[in-house]
Amino acid sequence: MTSLQKSDFSKWYLQTIQQAELMSYSEVRGYIVFRPDGYELWEHIQEEVNKYLREEDIRNVYFPMLIPKSYFMKEAEHVEGFAPELPWVTEAGEVFQ
Repeated sequence: MTSLQKSDFSKWYLQTIQQAELMSYSEVRGYIVFRPDGYELWEHIQEEVNKYLREEDIRNVYFPMLIPKSYFMKEAEHVEGFAPELPWVTEAGEVFQ
């Protein structure tokens, strides 16, 4: 175990997966690109988790990536700390209500 791994695991982990070319940062701040080997690992993890869920008769669920601003505003106190990091989608191909 390296000293960085002991002292700052998060930093060590991010450096390791970047050096292994499992992921890279997107041009869009806060977004990560899973590279081919990293995505393949993710698929294997999903397979194992899904196998366990099926054995336990637990149904899977998928949530949207975009959440209405009104949901965040219900927790305005928490949003304040994240506001600089939140991307707000203000336009789309169609106007949504």
